[in-house]
Amino acid sequence: MFAAVKAEALQGQQQRRHDARRHAVGPCHVTGIARKPVHQKDPAEMNRPIISTVFALLCLLSGVLGDSLTVLRSPPYVTFQDGQWPISGEKVPDLVALTMGFSIREDLDWPGLAAGSLFQRPRANALIVVRGLDTLDFPKNISSYPLENPVPFTLDSVANTVHTLFADSTPVVLQLAPSEERLYMMGMANTVFEDLPVTLQQIRGRLSQDGSVLTSLPLISLSRNNEADLLFLSEVQVLYDISALLQKHKHLAKDPAPDLYSLELAGLEEIVRRYGTDSPQFADATRILTSALQKFADDVANVYANNAVVEVVTVKTFEAPLTRKSRSILQTGTRRKNRFKTTSTNEGSLYNLAYKYDYDYAVVFNIVLWLMIVLALAVIVISYNLWNMDPGYDSIIYRMTNQKIRLD
Repeated sequence: MFAAVKAEALQGQQQRRHDARRHAVGPCHVTGIARKPVHQKDPAEMNRPIISTVFALLCLLSGVLGDSLTVLRSPPYVTFQDGQWPISGEKVPDLVALTMGFSIREDLDWPGLAAGSLFQRPRANALIVVRGLDTLDFPKNISSYPLENPVPFTLDSVANTVHTLFADSTPVVLQLAPSEERLYMMGMANTVFEDLPVTLQQIRGRLSQDGSVLTSLPLISLSRNNEADLLFLSEVQVLYDISALLQKHKHLAKDPAPDLYSLELAGLEEIVRRYGTDSPQFADATRILTSALQKFADDVANVYANNAVVEVVTVKTFEAPLTRKSRSILQTGTRRKNRFKTTSTNEGSLYNLAYKYDYDYAVVFNIVLWLMIVLALAVIVISYNLWNMDPGYDSIIYRMTNQKIRLD
């Protein structure tokens, strides 16, 4: 019995020495004794399905809840493809130019807009930028695309193109941001929107008049005594007033020049700052704004006989502050009855503003410069040759000044 116990102890000692030798040489060493490994699941392998699911949900939410570009109205010959193709914020002016049939300096590599007709172009384009939320609850059959890189942008380049190509006509160009009191008018807009309230003080006065949105819209949780609520309602009032003026001046659609409208609304952003996105005020404001935008799109399409494009850009916040390139209200030199207006030129400006140059200024400058240099050199060379010319080589002058010929 003692011998059996001793033999078992020796065998166990040899086994421990063998295991120690195997671990010492490394995991790649193969020994003569094969043991069945115990399979333990790696934590990374266990969490991989969960991580994949969360990543898919984040991608889905980023495409649904992110900033968006929505096309509310478009004529049949301007086709927007169905799909979730993202577009950069800085490319929105190029997209507006293409929808109006204008050329752009760089190709827009975006499959959302199909090639349009060469013989038809929209009569108007209206772009509304809404700050303070990711997206609005529009009908599902409307084309909507994710917006990447939401940097501030303006439609100044499109307005300059309209003014250059249709200088002999009277296009309507209106760019307005009521919350910041920025206004730019050109062409017939100075006449059509002469009575449009553009400053906050004028809009507040408009809210107290008959037929304002305070009496026609169900405010519910919104208050008439709160500054944030009044700012939001003021922008809604501007939308309704522009629609009313367009309905009054339907002759604008008969003009050969296309019209351009650009509005920036920031009242909803103030609602979010004061109440938050989970508040009833935000829900009521979102509902009112969605209804107002749809009515505005319907009115614009009605005035232009369904030959207008209406887009809505919803941006929760811009990545950089807006550096305005166009004129503001205080930069206009024309005042009429305490109402600020802008004109298409800088004549009579009270603020000594410089003239606005177009993209062809450098080309024209170089052509004129080098042409003047060539002409100046030509005049110098010709003058030098005439000064040093010998009249003896000219037979006509020589014969007419010869005394012998006169005597004969």
